[in-house]
Amino acid sequence: MSDHPHNPAGSEEAHKSTLARLRHDLRTPLNQIIGYSELLVETVDEHDIADVVPPLEEIHRAGTDMLGKLNDELAPWKLQSGQVSLPNLQSQLLEPLRLVDDACVRSSDIARRHGAVDVVEDISKIFEAVANLRRGLNVTIEDEPRVLPAGPSFAAMANSAPLAVRSSETGKLLVVDDDHLNREMIARRLEHMGFKIVLAADGLEALAALRREAFDLVLLDVLMPELDGFETLERIKSNERWRTIPVVMLSALDDADSTARCITAGAEDYVPKPFNPVVLRARINASLEKKRLRDQEERYLERIKQEQAKSEQLLLTILPDAIATRLKSGERNIVDEVPAATVMFIDIVGFTAIAAKIKPDSTVSLLNKLFSAFDSLVDVHGLEKIKTIGDAYMAVAGVPSPVEDHALRAARMALAVQKALAIFNQSNGVEWSVRMGIHSGPLMAGIIGSRKFAYDLWGDTVNLASRLESQGEAGRIQISAETAKLIESEFSVSPIGMVDIRNRGKIPVFKIDSAKLGSR
Repeated sequence: MSDHPHNPAGSEEAHKSTLARLRHDLRTPLNQIIGYSELLVETVDEHDIADVVPPLEEIHRAGTDMLGKLNDELAPWKLQSGQVSLPNLQSQLLEPLRLVDDACVRSSDIARRHGAVDVVEDISKIFEAVANLRRGLNVTIEDEPRVLPAGPSFAAMANSAPLAVRSSETGKLLVVDDDHLNREMIARRLEHMGFKIVLAADGLEALAALRREAFDLVLLDVLMPELDGFETLERIKSNERWRTIPVVMLSALDDADSTARCITAGAEDYVPKPFNPVVLRARINASLEKKRLRDQEERYLERIKQEQAKSEQLLLTILPDAIATRLKSGERNIVDEVPAATVMFIDIVGFTAIAAKIKPDSTVSLLNKLFSAFDSLVDVHGLEKIKTIGDAYMAVAGVPSPVEDHALRAARMALAVQKALAIFNQSNGVEWSVRMGIHSGPLMAGIIGSRKFAYDLWGDTVNLASRLESQGEAGRIQISAETAKLIESEFSVSPIGMVDIRNRGKIPVFKIDSAKLGSR
């Protein structure tokens, strides 16, 4: 039967919320009673005081018994239906509380006789938790809660050996809880598991700690002042730097709605208090392993992205941008008919003789400098480099993207090549010269090969441009009549005459003299 059978409808939800908060507030000191007694049983062997174990085990049994009674009397279904009897709960917990008081006094006496200052300190924390539980229950009994008997001061026992903490680190954890006993107990347990611990008393302190240093995992309480666990979790998961840090909620608030809200907001897990240390460790390790795998996956993905960027850059080095894009999109048989383009060949005159006079590495270095200068001119004047063949350089305008001024672009580059060569000769103390051949017309363009593929050009236009270069003279820009007609508006050209071109017979050939005044 409910203690409040006649609650007005408007206050019913508020009453249920109050009872749910009471369940949380009572479970918190029980968590401390159970936790500290477990911790003491696990560590008293370090002080060689086995006779303190029985009363500590009595404390643990009484705490577990009280937790069972609390969970039963304040079960979620009773909270929802209003069938909670606080007097009944107070009555059920009265005797276990006395048992805890008595066992605390006995265990404290034993620890004092052995000079185990750390054990006495921890038992005093159990007393503090019992007092908090009494206040939460508003228990009124004839006997006041018992206190630790007077004994040697802590200072007098200062030489007692402290509890040992495992030195191995398995991760750096941020523990966030507004209750100082909870923080210390959780930290002690986790340190003995091998974790490095940083403590925060509320959400604001937690966020400040995250800004200062890196953590592998966050253990986060739900009900806290200033900034509660829900909002702290949301802020962590909305931050680009912190969103991958696993957050395990650790709270005495164990209702399904709170659990669902936290998991939905991005929490890795939700562990109710009092917690089983074995279960807590397993869940922390599982969360850390997931983080390790996620981090590993991100590193692999980043490495894949870097390799993709390298391969794409290599592809762009080998192929024109437009062709590389088509190839990446899955197109394989790339062959285009180009109705109008201008092809140019540049060849170093007497290169064989030049190479015979200087060291091979010097030859390659000079050739690389000159061709790198040509590469820059290709970019400036809007052409596409096709390839180099020994000491010959091939470029095209109007491929792979059509342009109306393809012949003008090639002519501009040809004059720029002459200027660049003069600068190159002066800088390097050489007297190199080049021949150039240019022709405009239709051609085929596409990818050759399936492994060591290359982008190349075919057709009569390519062949004629090559013949104009090979049958030209040093320092001359030799062009066809078709190209001359396309550039005469901006360039001064003069006829050379009818020239017998191999495989073509005699054709009119021209040369570029200069750009006309006012042209680009």
